[in-house]
Amino acid sequence: MDCVNHTWTQTFILAGFTTTGILRPLAFLGTLCIYLLTLAGNLFIIVLVHTDSGLSTPMYFFISVLSFLELWYVSTTVPTLLHTLLQGRSPIPSVACFIQLYVFHSLGMTECYLLGVMALDRYLAICRPLHYHALMSRQVQVWLAGATWVAGFSAALVPASLTGTLPYCLKEVAHYFCDLAPLMRLACVDTSWHARIHGAVIGVATGCNFVLILGLYVGILRAVLKLPSAASRAKAFSTCSSHMTVVALFYASAFTVYVGSPGSRPEGTDKLIALVYALLTPFLNPIIYTLRNKEVKEAMRRLTDRVKTNLRGP
Repeated sequence: MDCVNHTWTQTFILAGFTTTGILRPLAFLGTLCIYLLTLAGNLFIIVLVHTDSGLSTPMYFFISVLSFLELWYVSTTVPTLLHTLLQGRSPIPSVACFIQLYVFHSLGMTECYLLGVMALDRYLAICRPLHYHALMSRQVQVWLAGATWVAGFSAALVPASLTGTLPYCLKEVAHYFCDLAPLMRLACVDTSWHARIHGAVIGVATGCNFVLILGLYVGILRAVLKLPSAASRAKAFSTCSSHMTVVALFYASAFTVYVGSPGSRPEGTDKLIALVYALLTPFLNPIIYTLRNKEVKEAMRRLTDRVKTNLRGP
């Protein structure tokens, strides 16, 4: 990494991934395809939920909010990933770098809280079915969704502001976007205190939500096992399986990167794991939520029939 003589650098250098020869265009095209499919898949879910009356339930409302979030989440980092794959080491202004850092972590924290709200929705639907629609009214849905965004963007202020005020003596970021651990390695001062604060804030937020989700699913499991028929138990489990898969993908990768000391992992590991939660998870979410979902498949069929009817004309 390149050293500079002052403690404020106007530009950072994103190292990205080291690809040469034929691998570079292949990696670029593969990433671009995944990115475009991610945008198309999440946009399709949003349109489907808001145009089909059969999906006008709290569960699908929160899924559409998650899809909307994923559009921004994936678009925060993939453009710089594509640029580094195509051009190699790429400069990024320090202001843009810190904005990317803040927005990425704000959206990540928002998703963390939103996954907790979605678990609460499933708990109320299965364990409190008689009071479900009263408890989860449209007003409550909008309030809960808005609260996740406010909480996420508020919680990310602490790690982003602490990192943004550090003095930097190095400028090459060993990542394809501006993230906490790679940036802290460039600082002129000891960042162990900052790392502990980051770990505490992110660890408490994600940890509390994860414990909440586990507790809610323990309650769901107990309620499902008391259902009289195997068919009703299978239906209840099927409504939760997609959410549990998304939770497992998101939390496994997030805990690996953000909970613990940044220096405890080999340099370059973070950007490989980041591909899971910053690119792969947003890509898989639409597939996970539609592949085994009979209601979504029926809504897709109804939408296809309407489109065919409109194309035929009167």
